[in-house]
Amino acid sequence: MVNLNLIPKIKAEVVVRDEDVSKLLTLIYENLSTGTVGDGKVFVSPVEDVMRIRTGQRGKKAI
Repeated sequence: MVNLNLIPKIKAEVVVRDEDVSKLLTLIYENLSTGTVGDGKVFVSPVEDVMRIRTGQRGKKAI
C-alpha cells in the first residue's frame, strides 16, 4: 500500500512588466516560503502579446 501525503494546491497566474519580475519573485519568496516540501514553484515565461477582446487594443494599451 502506498501512503500519499497530498497537499492542497492552488494555481495563480500573474502578468507583470519585465522590470517587476525580480521584485515580485523576492516578495513571493519572503512572504510565502515556509522552508518545507510543498511550498511550490514559480514559473517565469515571456508574454509575447496581449489583446483586449472588447476593444481590440493590443500591447501595453490592453493592460
